[in-house]
Amino acid sequence: MGIQASRVKDILDSEKFKQLVKKRLKVSLSLTALMLIVYFGFILTIAFYKDLLAIKIGEHITLGLPIGIGIIVFAWLLTGIYTRWANREYDKSVRELRNEILEK
Repeated sequence: MGIQASRVKDILDSEKFKQLVKKRLKVSLSLTALMLIVYFGFILTIAFYKDLLAIKIGEHITLGLPIGIGIIVFAWLLTGIYTRWANREYDKSVRELRNEILEK
């Protein structure tokens, strides 16, 4: 059950498809930018403000450890946000577009 070349062109030219692609790109680039800002902020802090991360918050733990763990947790949260968005909105829009195309 393939799609004919003429229908593929119609799909690619449709406004709904373009909006769907634009929305996915906007969401994924926003989350990627957030992650890069947090990650490179941490790396730059390591490079230029070592003393800040060396502050002891316990007998054997410095501030850098919970911040590093926090970055990992932040990455998980962003993944969860994207997954939730994709499951609730994106997949629904893809199904609607697919059903619309198959009806023609």
